[in-house]
Amino acid sequence: MSFFKKIFSKDKKETLDKGLEKSKNSFFDKLSKAVAGKSKVDDDVLDNLEEVLVSSDVGVNTTLKVIERIEERVSRDKYLGTEELNKILREEIAGLLSETNTGNETEFEIPKRDTPYVIMVVGVNGVGKTTTIGKLAHQFKKAGKKVVLGAADTFRAAAIDQLQIWADRTDVPIVRQEMGSDPASVAFDTLQSAVNQKADVVIIDTAGRLHNKVNLMNELTKVKRVMQKVIPDAPHDVLLVLDGSTGQNAFEQAKQFTAATEVTSLAVTKLDGTAKGGVVIGISDQFQIPVKYIGVGEGIEDLQVFNKFEFVDSFFK
Repeated sequence: MSFFKKIFSKDKKETLDKGLEKSKNSFFDKLSKAVAGKSKVDDDVLDNLEEVLVSSDVGVNTTLKVIERIEERVSRDKYLGTEELNKILREEIAGLLSETNTGNETEFEIPKRDTPYVIMVVGVNGVGKTTTIGKLAHQFKKAGKKVVLGAADTFRAAAIDQLQIWADRTDVPIVRQEMGSDPASVAFDTLQSAVNQKADVVIIDTAGRLHNKVNLMNELTKVKRVMQKVIPDAPHDVLLVLDGSTGQNAFEQAKQFTAATEVTSLAVTKLDGTAKGGVVIGISDQFQIPVKYIGVGEGIEDLQVFNKFEFVDSFFK
């Protein structure tokens, strides 16, 4: 029995365990080599551990924080055996994640409101943005919410068509225009439609072109401004989707998008196909933005609400 309280259902936890299997196995292979032949946590072990964390895509700055915390415990407790290292790592990484994630998140929920709750989704092409929107729509609908999708990534016909497929699959209405239409116009129409339909949740897809940050910034600012003509405090969540399998590249994307617009939450996808799951820890810590969702499989149910206790429990199981 884990010392973390059990929150997820058995099925969800098994999916999470399986999704993080590659990351966990890779990490512990490296960790066992780092402590081989050592009985206590000394400078050599800490140097090796630093290397393990950095090579597991936790990121340099976050790694240094973790090492510093473990050093404090070593100096306080005088003797720490290497067999305790796993438990200490769990505690310190959960502690780091606590600073942005409360730990109570288990369900797909939104605040109660008189007008629709608007989620604007940002991220580069290819990270699983449209798939994440489709899976989110499915989960909110399953939770009894009325959902409307907006296809405001009007620069790629494929993006509009892909979102249409997800709208059909989840049986939720979609507002779309022709390719090349003004994204802000699509967002405006989507919110008006959602208000008329008394929808609970609106999810707006946006273009993911990072080659010109100024254009991206201007476009996202315009989309927000136009939405506020319909719902003055929209959007209520700006969700940045990152591909976990890209490791350090995901850090760079997070840096670019947080500079271009105010990001309020993160979704990290494709964790099941990679050994780079440590990127969730680093990105959450470095950007001080809560990770809201993680993708741990290709199935429609395999987008999960991120819960730090369950994540750390699966990673260090």
